[in-house]
Amino acid sequence: MERFLIQASTYAGSIDGVIVLVALLVGFWFLLAEGIFFWLIWKFRAKPGEKSQYLTGKEQHVKRWITIPHALVLVCDVFIIIASVRVWYNVKQQLPEADSTIRIIGQQWAWTFQHPGNDNELDTDDDIYTVGDLHVEVEKTYHFRLESRDVLHSFSVPVFRLKQDAIPGRSITGWFQATDTGEYDVQCAEICGIGHGIMAARIHIEDAQTHAQWITQASAATTP
Repeated sequence: MERFLIQASTYAGSIDGVIVLVALLVGFWFLLAEGIFFWLIWKFRAKPGEKSQYLTGKEQHVKRWITIPHALVLVCDVFIIIASVRVWYNVKQQLPEADSTIRIIGQQWAWTFQHPGNDNELDTDDDIYTVGDLHVEVEKTYHFRLESRDVLHSFSVPVFRLKQDAIPGRSITGWFQATDTGEYDVQCAEICGIGHGIMAARIHIEDAQTHAQWITQASAATTP
């Protein structure tokens, strides 16, 4: 049994790295702030014979407890922003050359996948259409054209760390490269109506020989 969700795309590790960075930095400041908070409660607790102090918050020795941590937190934010932008650029802004292109269509409440046939060209006579099952080849770069026929959906492959909204009237281009063979979940990550919970599919990541065999068989099955 996997302890953590596997990383099955080239950029899954980078996305996980940003999440871990945010968790470590935020976790550090959370624990430090809570520790100081309870220490101050204990230190300045009511004591017999001691008069309480009235503080306006403008005193320099008090303000430094805010200004110095604030500046240090901003420095941490810079590291998070730099790491996030680098990953965002790689995943969303940079589009590597495609080995193949597929079309993904969301509708209430199913995913339809349009695969290229033996000619590896989309929108030709030998295209292969499937509902609920996407077949791709491992270590091959895919472009996808994401569309919606009705309402807002969100195409999500958790093992890829991929999630992209499907917007009616638009064709959105994205990419992925699978790194591990296997069969994994595809989800809709946007509430899209009463059947949202059953709008699931599977992605089949296959080696080159298995994928070629599937294309041949699927093409033969669709040939009149």
